[in-house]
Amino acid sequence: MQINPTSLTPIKASQRIHSLDIMRGIVLCGILLMNINGFGLAGAYANPTVSGGASGLNLYTWIGTTMFFEGTMRALFSLLFGVGMYILLSRLEQKGAGIQAANIYFRRLLWLLVFGLIHGYLLLWTGEILYDYALMGFLVFSFRNLKARTLLLSAILLFGIGTAWNYFEYRNDEKMLQNVQLAQEYKSSGRELSTEMEAATARWQEIEKERSAETVANTTRNMRKDYFSVVSFLAPENMETDTLWFYRYDVWDILSMMLLGIALFKWNLLSARRSYKFYGLIGIICYAIGLGVNYYELRIIMADNFSFLAYSRAGITYELGRVFVAMGHVSLIMIFCKMPILNWLQNSLAAVGKMALTNYVMHSVICMFIFTGVGLGLFGKLQRYELLYVVFGIWVFQLILSPIWLRYFYFGPLEWVWRNLSYKKKHAFRKRLGEAPVIAEGSIAK
Repeated sequence: MQINPTSLTPIKASQRIHSLDIMRGIVLCGILLMNINGFGLAGAYANPTVSGGASGLNLYTWIGTTMFFEGTMRALFSLLFGVGMYILLSRLEQKGAGIQAANIYFRRLLWLLVFGLIHGYLLLWTGEILYDYALMGFLVFSFRNLKARTLLLSAILLFGIGTAWNYFEYRNDEKMLQNVQLAQEYKSSGRELSTEMEAATARWQEIEKERSAETVANTTRNMRKDYFSVVSFLAPENMETDTLWFYRYDVWDILSMMLLGIALFKWNLLSARRSYKFYGLIGIICYAIGLGVNYYELRIIMADNFSFLAYSRAGITYELGRVFVAMGHVSLIMIFCKMPILNWLQNSLAAVGKMALTNYVMHSVICMFIFTGVGLGLFGKLQRYELLYVVFGIWVFQLILSPIWLRYFYFGPLEWVWRNLSYKKKHAFRKRLGEAPVIAEGSIAK
């Protein structure tokens, strides 16, 4: 039977999985804890000694966010994206959409890619990830019908490749610094440097320049300029991330978590319907492994005074730590979803999750006005711990605004535009006056 494309529509509110909406809302809040460092400081996302302060409350802030949130929120964002695209295709195929399911799926990704480019270049967020999700989403299509066990093994394989790449990168960094030291000895004795020593010295000078006070000052000065000046200043960095990250990070970092997410969904682990004991046991095991690895990495970095090589060495076990902590977060979130208390908070977080695209982009718009010359020009003026005040403010704003918005509208504004473009059909936006809200199935998971 031929299906009319205009008859295909997004899922209704009653078909949503409440635990996934809550999880999406929590992850969206959590990812801002890491992204705020990129919004407000120069070169300090991972290294507190570059800017923002590395002692007292600033150091404790760095330790806390690194232990619990670095890489884990991105991992869960990727996991949820993979699950979302799988659900989209599954439900379209159940409706007998046929080839139209693929048309909608790839059109959805194509527009997400466009949104990502706009987000990165015009909304001034060089940590933009929608572009990368679109690219990895094209690959997910071919994996969606694999068995959960095969998806898990595929994810483990990708994690392994990423870890191997990190290891060999560390060895190359180690060799580079040995050549730099050797070059200094040759210079002091008047001997001629080899080509390898010259290359190592040149690379090390670039690395030192990126971490220098001069570069921080230059970045800070440029970020406080007018809008078009900031767009021009950040464009080369956006170009680099849109090209390098695809093969250096995306496949091992993002696609792996998308596949893992689909596997967990097929095993029914993301519906909050397993027992408290089950989620608790998984959480304890995963946190024990993940936080242990993260603590080990912190010790390496701090013992070597935040050196370049210490970060490179800690990167060897990066995937292991972030994945297990992320799975610990999943267990804890599922327990929270099962709890018959704090329903107001669950519903507010679910509303944030339902408007994830709008709220994610809103982070960039708000921070653009707070930190760049477009608005207040506070870039580089707040210490690392002070940036948390901005984070908490945005959290409260979105937790209040999102449920109010969804009381009157079916979708967030960007979600509505995205759906219209994906389905090539204009959907209802504003709810009818007096229309009763629809509670998602599974909102009270036992």
